[in-house]
This record gives sequence, C-alpha cells and structure tokens, in this order.
Amino acid sequence: MMLLAYTIPNIYVFIRVWQLFISKGYKLHYAAVYLFFAAIYPVSESFNDGRFGFIGAILSTISDYLLPFCLYLFLFVLLFDIFLLINLIIKVLPAKTRKNYDFRKYCLTAILALSALVVTGGVINFRTIRTSIYQIDVPARSSEIRNLRIAFAADFHIDPETEIGFVRRFTRKVQSMAPDLMLYGGDIAEGHHTDMGMAEHEKLLSQITTKYGVYGVLGNHEYYRGQDKGSFFDRAGIEILQDTVIVIGNSFSLAGRLDSHFRSRKQVGELLESAVDSLPVILLDHRPTELLEASRTRADVQLSGHTHHGQMFPINLITRKVYLLSKGYRKIGNTHFFVTSGIRQWRFPVRTTGKSEIMVIDINFTK
Repeated sequence: MMLLAYTIPNIYVFIRVWQLFISKGYKLHYAAVYLFFAAIYPVSESFNDGRFGFIGAILSTISDYLLPFCLYLFLFVLLFDIFLLINLIIKVLPAKTRKNYDFRKYCLTAILALSALVVTGGVINFRTIRTSIYQIDVPARSSEIRNLRIAFAADFHIDPETEIGFVRRFTRKVQSMAPDLMLYGGDIAEGHHTDMGMAEHEKLLSQITTKYGVYGVLGNHEYYRGQDKGSFFDRAGIEILQDTVIVIGNSFSLAGRLDSHFRSRKQVGELLESAVDSLPVILLDHRPTELLEASRTRADVQLSGHTHHGQMFPINLITRKVYLLSKGYRKIGNTHFFVTSGIRQWRFPVRTTGKSEIMVIDINFTK
C-alpha cells in the first residue's frame, strides 16, 4: 500500500513537471535525476532487513525525509495545476508568460523550495517537545485527595535507533512538571522483544518517578512487534495494565484496556464493572474509537493516543473524519476525553500537523 501510494503521485509529478517546466534540451537529464531520487524509497525498503548495514541505514534515513518531500511536491504541483485550470476561465496569466523560460524556471524553483521549507518546518516541529495543559473538575465521591496532576504521553515508538537526546529531553520535561501520576497511552516501544540496544532508553524512562506511580497500556505496535512479551516496560519502570482496574491510594481507580488487536480484550463497560463505585475512574485506551460507549460508563476521564492527528497534512483531514476526537479535549456526557497527537512519530521524523506533546491534566476533585 505504501509503495502504491508513493508510485502514483510520483508518476503524476514526473509527467506534469516534464510537461510544464522542463525545456526540450534538459528532458533526459531531468528524467535521470528524478528516477534516481524516486528509486531511493523502494530500494531502501528492500534493504531494511539489516543485511546491508550502513548503506541500508543511510538509504532508509534519506527515504524518511524524501517521502514527506514528495508528498508536498505532489501537493504544490497539483495546486499549480488547479491554478492553470482556473486560469483557463478567468485568464489571469497570458499563455505567452506561462511558456516563458524564466517564468517556468522561477515556478519550478518556488515549488521545490516550498516543499523543502514545509518539510524543514515539519522536522523542527517534530523535534520540539511541547506541553498542553488542561484543567478539569471531576466529582470526588469518597476520594481522599482534592487535586491530581497527570502527565500523559503516547506513541513514542522507541526502538534502538531512537535518538537518546530526545528521550532525555522528554524525561527532563516530565520531571520539571512534577506530576502526581505518569501515564502512557500505548505504542511506546517498537522493535522485536528480543532486540538489544535499548538499555539507555529504559534507564532514562525509569528515572520518572511520581507519587502514585507510572502506568501504561499496550498499543497496536506493541502487538505487531511482540513487545507485550518483552521486559522493556519492567526495565523502564512502567507497569502495564492489560484489561485491569486498580485502586490507587484509596483516591481513584485506574483502568487500562488492551488494544483492539488483542482478541481477549473486554468491552469497556465490562472492564469498568470492577471499578469501585465510590471513587473517580481514569481510563487508558490506546485508540479513541469507542468514545460514545465509554461516555455511558462510569469513566470520568479517558486518555488515548494512536491518531498522531494524521502527523502530516492533509492526512489530519482524514483522522478528523475517522475519529470523533482526533486530538485535544472534549467532554461527552460526564466523561472528559483527551487524545494526544503523540510525543514522537511513526517512521517519518516530520510533523506538519499537531505537535510532539506531553499532556498535563490537572484534575480538581469536587464535592
């Protein structure tokens, strides 16, 4: 599917740039250069099994930036074509100007520069960890506390190649917020459970300690990669809740659902039947796919991730349609829902929509 989604836009871009911007004497040069760069992604995919070592890693890194660049190159060429279509009707641009060599050169340069600029901005946006702070009121019932600060992150996708500096900055950022409770919303670890090379990542995460502990749930990527069978979470100091409900300090109940890929997963109502009636209930569910169902349960707060808010425009327009809440906060019934756009990314180190965020939720337990 990725290869198909990559090939079709590239064919369109190749043909339209050839027709619109390339002079007759340079067409063969253009074809050679374009095909060279277009081949990097499929070649890197065939090299990603680790047998080609350094060369494979270099090609994979280049393709991780090249694919977002190709996406925005396609969008800007498409936008230029739409302009030309409109121009057929309202005649803003004379045909003589459009065919002028300098005009075509400047237009192509602008399209390439804008595509590179968007990707550069996306890289900066991805590497900048931001904090989103929310304040909500929740009925205290018989809870013994009046305030609770939660730090919440999801979609870290940590593997042996994850930049250790990013993990270190994340850890320091969380510690600076002094949360009472640290929660992870799934897709924290990538790689197979037998992978080595994550000791430093685990050590840094284990430095996050809070009054009420550090908990998380599994996401679809833990399911894909077998991390549910590994010991990464134990070494990182994260207690994983797998369709379980626990009571913390006679202050609140914390429930964690399995991802929908796990066949043994309980229905949300079934899971929360074991929650203590007299305490507030906080629910972790990797995917925000059953918000209406959860709003009809005793859950006071639900925290989710998974969506990345599309990660790159215009994919966020799709996630907005697929999910009732693609990012941010929304209250449905008596339940407060939070969906993070993720602390990191899936594969591409580029984020042009949403932000690399840590959510901080300050809960005021009211009588």
